Amino acid sequence: MIIKVVNPNTSADMTALVERSAKAVAAPGTTIHALSPAMGPESIESHYDEALSVPGLLTEIASGEQSGVDGYVVACFGDPGLDAARELARGPVVGIAEAAMRTAAYLGRGFTVVTTLARTRGRAWELADRYGMRGLCRGVHACEVPVLELDSDTLDLVTTACARAVEVDDADVVVLGCAGMTDWATSIAAAIGVPVVDGLQSAVLTVQALVEMGLRTGKRGEFATPPPKRYAGLLRDFGS
Repeated sequence: MIIKVVNPNTSADMTALVERSAKAVAAPGTTIHALSPAMGPESIESHYDEALSVPGLLTEIASGEQSGVDGYVVACFGDPGLDAARELARGPVVGIAEAAMRTAAYLGRGFTVVTTLARTRGRAWELADRYGMRGLCRGVHACEVPVLELDSDTLDLVTTACARAVEVDDADVVVLGCAGMTDWATSIAAAIGVPVVDGLQSAVLTVQALVEMGLRTGKRGEFATPPPKRYAGLLRDFGS
């Protein structure tokens, strides 16, 4: 089984982190290909960043279809381009926000999300609505650490934000709202005493399970292959 994990930003350091985390939970016989697109923003922290990350993401999905990839993970908590990716892919495509929220729903009556910048909170709420999780999502909190500044020096700050979110929201579970936090779930959980869910590993395991069950993206309606047409300008290569 081959799972392609696409970090939609172009940070090589974050892609390396994502690769290590994904491989840590992959089953024997599962190959992880983790990469960033050749074009796009260095980090995704706005609607503008998210929109401009999608062409690069879709290029990687299309490439994966040509090389026999079985399933995909979109490794950004905004789940950018998820619907479009599902139109292109035969196998399952899972975003880390959806995977994290659905995983958290198994672990308690309510979860809280701790993300990076406050300006991204609206997107997290929007996704909770979309995935039918609004009733379980008790709150979305920002630690005000930019994506590219998530490192060992900011772990304590994020841990404190998680503890505070649990107390404020009376939550049973914490969802980490950035792929850059992927290797912190265990240490934060130990520090604050509640389950902490990393969406990246949740998404990898979800894709792995779906592929093992022989399940693919439904192509009867909305996620059918896009109709062929011409595209102009910078997007001319996306036409067919």
